[in-house]
Amino acid sequence: MLTPAAIDRVVAAALSEDAPWGDLTSAAFIPATATARAELVAREAGVASGLAVFASAFRLTDSAITVSVLVEDGRWFEPGAVLAVVEGPARGILTAERVALNLTQRMSGIATLTARYVAEVAHTPARIADTRKTTPGLRALERQAVRDGGGHNHRFSLSDAVMVKDNHLAVLTAGGASVTDALRTAMASLPHTTHVEVEVDRLDQIEPVLAARVDTIMLDNFSPDDLRRGVAIVAGRAIVEASGGVSLETVGAIAETGVDVISVGALTHSARALDLGLDIRVTPADVG
Repeated sequence: MLTPAAIDRVVAAALSEDAPWGDLTSAAFIPATATARAELVAREAGVASGLAVFASAFRLTDSAITVSVLVEDGRWFEPGAVLAVVEGPARGILTAERVALNLTQRMSGIATLTARYVAEVAHTPARIADTRKTTPGLRALERQAVRDGGGHNHRFSLSDAVMVKDNHLAVLTAGGASVTDALRTAMASLPHTTHVEVEVDRLDQIEPVLAARVDTIMLDNFSPDDLRRGVAIVAGRAIVEASGGVSLETVGAIAETGVDVISVGALTHSARALDLGLDIRVTPADVG
């Protein structure tokens, strides 16, 4: 869950980075008594995400600023839509503008891309999931954006679940132990509530991994035909995740192979920021 405290931590750090000693321009050129009204306007269609983050940037800058959110996170909007209205001291609005936009554009871009992937697999039971390929410091925000786009989250961090990848297996079996025995020995030290996932990149690795009674098996960079064979071999004994080579052009065919989960690093590492703008309206009476 993206809690208010988690939002404020990220936003406070971003504001400190952007205006470590205040906003020199606004302090010098904008009267302290000036007020303004600003609208968050969509320049293109997309899925809303990060409106609470947007509001936090203004609240942390000046508690006298109010933000009215008009479009809920997860909702589709068209170009020209007004997503939120900001009102209050002009200095604070101008100071927080860039941080508020940067984070909301980033999150809405991820939500929009995720929604496109989800639409491509809607005719199947497959889930679209993110990965740990997130922007350092922004993982909580970016993963919320994936959820807003209709996707699902993989493990949040290295501390949350076990994922044994090819490099782990290389070290585990370096002493001559079989994959099955090495996995069983390591798993014996885990709490019974720990979810264990193991990555394979060949069909002949599936049975030895399943013999260790893992929870999820990841088929990495498999062709659609091999994914179907892999799903048949697993035969419901574990959750099947597909990863690697996933794009908007390929994800539908991957989903049709019968896999349960498709993890897509591109949701967070390659999403384009959505084009949103903050249009400020100032009347002579506001300036005073």
